[in-house]
Amino acid sequence: MLPPEEGPEAPLATAMRYATLGGGKRIRGFLVLESARPFGVARASALRVAAAIEMLHAYSLVHDDLPAMDDDDIRRGKPTTHKAFGEATAILAGDALQAHAFAVLADEDTHSDAAVRIELVRRLAIAAGPRGMCGGQMLDMLAEHGETPPTEASIGRLQLLKTGKLIEFAAEAGAILGKAPDRQRHALCAYGRDLGAAFQIADDVLDATATAEETGKRTGKDEDAGKATLVGLLGLERARAQAERLAEQARDHLDSLGERADLLRMLADYTIARRS
Repeated sequence: MLPPEEGPEAPLATAMRYATLGGGKRIRGFLVLESARPFGVARASALRVAAAIEMLHAYSLVHDDLPAMDDDDIRRGKPTTHKAFGEATAILAGDALQAHAFAVLADEDTHSDAAVRIELVRRLAIAAGPRGMCGGQMLDMLAEHGETPPTEASIGRLQLLKTGKLIEFAAEAGAILGKAPDRQRHALCAYGRDLGAAFQIADDVLDATATAEETGKRTGKDEDAGKATLVGLLGLERARAQAERLAEQARDHLDSLGERADLLRMLADYTIARRS
């Protein structure tokens, strides 16, 4: 889906591949594959949606790392895209990855039913837009320079938008592909919502406790930048306890799926135990 290209625009394709194929946990893509499994979705269809979400996630990381945002030099253990290719090419690579993600979802190869493809496009657009990831990034930037002390509620909303909405969609996407009953689709949404919240708290804990070698990126940056996090507000132990509670809630949402969701339950455990 991201083949090398020839011609004068080839550096753009190279930067897109660099940003997307250079490692990472692939949790969002994994969520698509495992949420599709209980509903008998063709693996090729699920893989296309998984790839689209990973492309959109990669675009967000490329832009987040820019000097105007988080100003990071290392991502996944190597130079960030703007350090490797320059800021202008990095911006274009992010823009192109976002556009290409929607092109993949809209293609007939993703699903034969146009209504399913439209729903995938609609839900990803909401997850990534002003009431999702982009809105959360805006709140994150404002929180760094805000005069009002952060609260648990305000941090929760920031993290729900910035991180949680995309993870929520990834968990729901398999049910959309499989035309699952509303009850099971809503259960996967709730699972993704709580998993996303636990994931972000675990990220904040890692930023405060892990080394750059473990995470593949600069650590300690949240405190240095004055970012609003639950670790900063509650302390490490209470933040860890909150993450564990959310992971347990996420697992509970999967009861209606039985053994078919065992790997999703294991993912909830991994999310709060990981060191990268």
